[in-house]
Amino acid sequence: MGTLRLGVNIDHIATLRQARYATMPDSKNAEPDPIAAASICERTGAHGITAHLRADRRHIQDRDMERLRANIMTKLNFEMGNTPEILDIAIRIRPDEVCLVPEKRAEVTTEGGLDAIASRLDLLNTIQRLHANGDCATELGVEMIELHTGKLANAFTEKVEAQELDRLCQCAQHAHGSKLQVNAGHGINYRNIALIHRIPHLSELNIGHAIVSRAIFVGWENAVREMLARMENYNG
Repeated sequence: MGTLRLGVNIDHIATLRQARYATMPDSKNAEPDPIAAASICERTGAHGITAHLRADRRHIQDRDMERLRANIMTKLNFEMGNTPEILDIAIRIRPDEVCLVPEKRAEVTTEGGLDAIASRLDLLNTIQRLHANGDCATELGVEMIELHTGKLANAFTEKVEAQELDRLCQCAQHAHGSKLQVNAGHGINYRNIALIHRIPHLSELNIGHAIVSRAIFVGWENAVREMLARMENYNG
């Protein structure tokens, strides 16, 4: 099947900036710059940039999304909760892709997948608006799904790991059979990516925290290159 595509999530570049400059968004000293990080990712071989504009604006800000849209050369994947405010911003920004994710105010990061059954009507309205404005499961008219790999990444026993891997493989098979593109993300790092290679039909991985963490020790370019190397020879 060839090498998986890598979308680098730059949320936690913004997290580091916000830790010092949240109250001074226009400071000339505000760093690190997520857009500069995105440019390095692209030069290093990443296939896209992912950013999550949360309702609470804890990391990525509106201005970041605007600058990303204006500057990146690959593709922009806009992660968002299903809210009218963020939807309006997405339609204005016109990203290449939109990934709808659940959001909880108190969570540290996204805790699980989106409940498409419970949210069917709301999702349908949102997806129709996105399609009508040229952005971007089968019944809702989506073109791709992203498997939430957090439980697999955080499995503490081989039994839990095997159960979750089997569940993800079944989901990937079903989605592929429904002619959906299958992506994956959450909790993937340089060690557990070996498990991800066992999930069939994957097209793209969206990875952020692990790359930011590795970059502290080896630098941003090397961290991206190392992840790309671990994604090679995927036979899903």
